[in-house]
Amino acid sequence: MKNYLNVSLNVGALTKNFLLGGLLVLTISCKNSKKEISAALVVGNSIAIDLQKQIDDCESQLEIAVPKLTDLTKHPRLIETNGTEWKQVLNHKLIWTSGFYPGILWYAYQTTGHEKWKEEAIKRTEIFEDFKNITEHHDIGFMMFPAYGLGYKIGGVESYKDILLTSANSLASRFNPKVGTIRSWSNKMHPRWQQHITIIDNMLNLELLFWAAKHGGEKSLYDIAVSHAETTMKNHFRPDYTSWHVLEYDSISGDILNRHTKQGFADDSRWSRGQAWGVYGYTMVYKETKDEKFLDFAQKITDKYLSLLPEDMVPCWDFDVANDPKEEKDASAAAVVASALLDLSTMVESKEDQKRYYNAALKMLKSLGSDKYSGVGKADSFLLHSTGAKSLGNEIDVALIYADYYYIEALSRLKKMQANEIL
Repeated sequence: MKNYLNVSLNVGALTKNFLLGGLLVLTISCKNSKKEISAALVVGNSIAIDLQKQIDDCESQLEIAVPKLTDLTKHPRLIETNGTEWKQVLNHKLIWTSGFYPGILWYAYQTTGHEKWKEEAIKRTEIFEDFKNITEHHDIGFMMFPAYGLGYKIGGVESYKDILLTSANSLASRFNPKVGTIRSWSNKMHPRWQQHITIIDNMLNLELLFWAAKHGGEKSLYDIAVSHAETTMKNHFRPDYTSWHVLEYDSISGDILNRHTKQGFADDSRWSRGQAWGVYGYTMVYKETKDEKFLDFAQKITDKYLSLLPEDMVPCWDFDVANDPKEEKDASAAAVVASALLDLSTMVESKEDQKRYYNAALKMLKSLGSDKYSGVGKADSFLLHSTGAKSLGNEIDVALIYADYYYIEALSRLKKMQANEIL
């Protein structure tokens, strides 16, 4: 039986020694088990988060949703504003979100240890093996790594290795050495741009290449990932460390033709999830390369992002319209950054920075798990109030499957950090 604690702490009543300690992590587990955290209360700078409750809330939501999601030709994408159930879309090679649902199930298995989530994850992963050959766009990383990558790492399914290696080679086929980046999208899908397009989102697809290079793939996969990260770092960011969404390069000369947006408020605005992709992407690139220039850059863009946030740590869908209270939030951006911050807090040398990033992540997760953003009792998702592409009139103030994915990833990372007594 799990032992749950309902604890209310008044930080002002803590002893002087606790205050001087800066950050207190209390991990309470049944029978002193090192494998299961039955209740966790994290306190630091007045932050209290019941990690186990938030994990349990996720599992409860899956208990409700999974029995409804029986059509294996489709995957859940969003829950409409004021809706309760997932809207499903086809597992099509041009639909970038198919990997997140099986990824959620893999993390559910990791955080709970319940075999039923592993069984469900395998079933939902293996239905799109043929996607390993996608070369039409860059999103094969998003599609394959949360599913097959986590299945290999968490589920121990060795047969997924070759599928991932093939997927990485498919992604690498879109690399243009004259530009130095992997080409995003296709011009048929996005006729505004006629030549080589690269979007900030593409940073996250590099994880597939790094993984493949370490697991039997060609070294060129690593080199392509580094080149993409270096070129994006050079060209995609403004002097204040915010990013554009879309860059169009000349395919032959590599010259920059345009800096635009697809999902932000305006070409020169700061689309919040675009900034989040950058924070996560460069944190991951440093994790894979250990090249200090990427850590320095990750910190600079992270600090800029944090400086733009409102009190509840969940951004407006675009920072340049954030002063209008009628503009919608984007919980997906907060989930992405919360997960990245936990990793970043373990990479920086300064104790002050470690605690600062860790505490920021806790604040984000506490906010996301609160009644304001949680889907518990309201819909089948973990989170509400995400915005996919308001500028296109799509997915405005909805639940999004990738918001749930990065949220449960963050909870999984935090649980592992506590179990290993990190910070």
